[in-house]
Amino acid sequence: MELYNGRPENIEGRLPREIRTYDFLDFLGIPYQRTDHGHADTMEACNVLDAVLGVTICKNLFLCNRQKTAFYLLMLPGDKKFKTKELSKQINSARLSFADPEYMLKYLDIQPGAVSIMGLMNDKDHAVQLLIDEDVLKGDYIGCHPCVNTSSLKIRTEDILNKFLPAVGHDYIKVHLVGED
Repeated sequence: MELYNGRPENIEGRLPREIRTYDFLDFLGIPYQRTDHGHADTMEACNVLDAVLGVTICKNLFLCNRQKTAFYLLMLPGDKKFKTKELSKQINSARLSFADPEYMLKYLDIQPGAVSIMGLMNDKDHAVQLLIDEDVLKGDYIGCHPCVNTSSLKIRTEDILNKFLPAVGHDYIKVHLVGED
């Protein structure tokens, strides 16, 4: 795998949602590095990408409440365990669970295995609340997918927080997850 600066020169065979991601990042003037690879839809596969990108790929979980009226995108370090009860208390939402793929597609235009903060650019109705574990915010860079799981990006955390999120009209809630048994 190679590390490239910016978008691919040849976009043949790439999905429109991926190209829209590059278009939007370029429009915002956000520099990024990219690597292309086979499907990376597990944290084990992402661990291999970590070495290429020089950054830890975030674990991104798409969650909802029991009534399926509140949706959340949780970003946490890939090696941190997720405890529903721990997060539920912090955001005052009982009974969090993984949201059905149909909602992921509806709100973020993303398929399972490719969940990413980049999907927020497709959430025009602001139906999804972004939750970021404090340890993710400590890093200089965030590793994420460009709405597909066959490429990965390395973007400055500062650019995500100060350029990308304001441009998509989203804010975030910082959460503290211990993740221990």
